[in-house]
Parts: sequence; structure tokens; C-alpha cells
Amino acid sequence: MRFVTVEHAGRTAAGVLDDGRVYLFDDETTVLDLVRSGLEAAKEAGASVLTTQPAVPFDQVRLRPPLQPPTLRDFVAFEEHVEGIVKSVSPDAVVVEEWYAAPTFYFTNPHAIVGPGDEVAVPPGCRELDFELEVAAVVGRDGTTLAPAEAEEHIFGYTILNDWSARDLQRVEMRVGLGPAKGKDFASSLGPSLVTADELETFRDADGFLALALTVTVNGEEIGRDLASNMGWPFRDLVAYASRGTWVRAGDVLGSGTCGNGGCLAELWGRRGQKDPPALQPGDVVELNVEGLGTLTNIVVAGRDAPAIPPARRRPRSRP
Repeated sequence: MRFVTVEHAGRTAAGVLDDGRVYLFDDETTVLDLVRSGLEAAKEAGASVLTTQPAVPFDQVRLRPPLQPPTLRDFVAFEEHVEGIVKSVSPDAVVVEEWYAAPTFYFTNPHAIVGPGDEVAVPPGCRELDFELEVAAVVGRDGTTLAPAEAEEHIFGYTILNDWSARDLQRVEMRVGLGPAKGKDFASSLGPSLVTADELETFRDADGFLALALTVTVNGEEIGRDLASNMGWPFRDLVAYASRGTWVRAGDVLGSGTCGNGGCLAELWGRRGQKDPPALQPGDVVELNVEGLGTLTNIVVAGRDAPAIPPARRRPRSRP
């Protein structure tokens, strides 16, 4: 089942996308509410809507992000992506052994979610805007310190994630050693729908990976192509690791990290030793396509300047 959030007839509503038509919930139910109700309850509610509500033609709605997640963790699960990124720092750099030990992630901004067809503004001070082609899992049940087999049962479904990146800002702030900040928190695209996990079972391989074809184009030109099954860990391991010593909650979104073979521009820059293709510019149209999940499209627009913030003051370490 495919759950969506749409604008229609002056209101924002949750719905089910089926055969090119949308069936809307007639109350204040959100997709996040459905996720929190559990996968089976959500599917029952969706089935009821399909049989009791009139169909709305797809061209009469505007898609919004399928849900507003309480948290958004983004992993870095594709080795090929990491190989290219580290070469952008040093041509002789290799993937560190620590990457293989655990599926690391960072938290990004849940208040900067944008949806299908939305404009993405170049953030203040950025000259090297980049896309990132990812698949994201949505947690459907609360859990803590889960084993991978348990974690599989906690996945409600999947959607496409574009983890937009201001590479020049990121490059500077990462030298502090804390992690990405303004290089990442201005926009994350989700959509076009939230597809329940059972819909993708036919793509699962013997090792538990989803063999989904991934492609990205900029202005109609293909930039990258990969398979989601090239991840270093399947999604169940990402959920299990995220839950270690803490909680994952229903509605949390966990990104796979950027795929390889051109899943972002920075990877190609690292491999080629030059900014080819060039950084994104206002007017560029970025389309991410994931087999079984659909296409997520956004348009880059000019951003606005931000007020200057002075550098840190330098003072002697005087003490009382």
C-alpha cells in the first residue's frame, strides 16, 4: 500500500495512492498517525478508505512530504560512495577500517523536510550544492536494543530521500570534528509516497537486501545508477544499530546514505579530480528514481543572503 500526504480542495490530507488515483481520509488522520497505529492497522484503515471514499484524480492533488518524521537519522552505508568522498579530500585516501565495523549515522533536521515538486533554495553562502540519492526506511514500532531479526519487524515501509548537501560549507565545518551542520540542515526531500514494506518483498535477495534499481538525473541527463542491494548492511541492521542503548520510535526515518556510482556529485568529483559534473545551480531539476518507490523531483532555486555572524572572540584564559 502507498500512503501519501496531499493538498486538495484547500486542505492537507492523508490518502492512499492506487492506480493513479488518490483516496483521501475524511478526518484529521495523518500518515504519521497511521504509522504509529502499526502496519496492519494502517493497512486496514487504508483498505477501508479505498472502498468507502471517492477517487480523486492524481492531477487534482499536490503531493507533500509523505510524513513529518519526529527524527531523521542518515547513515553512510554504501562503500563505493565513501571511496569517492574520501578521494575528494585526498587522492590517496581509502575507506577507514572503522567504517566497516558499524553502520554510522548522523541526525539531521526534521524541520527542513520538503516534498515532491518543491523548490530547494541554495543555502546562504553555498557555492557547491549537491544532491544525494538514498532510500529511507520508516520505523513502524517503538523498540530498543533490537536484534536485526527483530528490527526487520519494526520497519513500516520505505520512501525516497534526497539528503541535499552544501559541500563547501560541509567541508569547512567538518574540520572541527563534530559532524555536518549548516552543510546539511537546510533541506531533506522525502517522497513521493510511503510504500509499505510488504510491497517490496519481491525485491529482497537471499541476504536480506532490497535489490532496487536507483537512478538520478539532472535536467534529464543521467548522473548516477546503482542498486540498493550494494549497501554494506541491510536496513534491518541499520534499525538495530540505531536502537542500540536507546529507542527508535514509530515515524523515525532512517536514510541508507548515498548510493555509489554517481549517487551524488561529490563522489564523482573525488574520483575524477575535478568538479565534473558541476555543482547544482538555480533552475536545475533533480530527479531521483527508485524502483518500486517512484520518482522524487525537486527544482533548485536561488537562496537569500543571511546576516553575518562574527567569528569567535579570542581571549586569555583568565580565571577568578
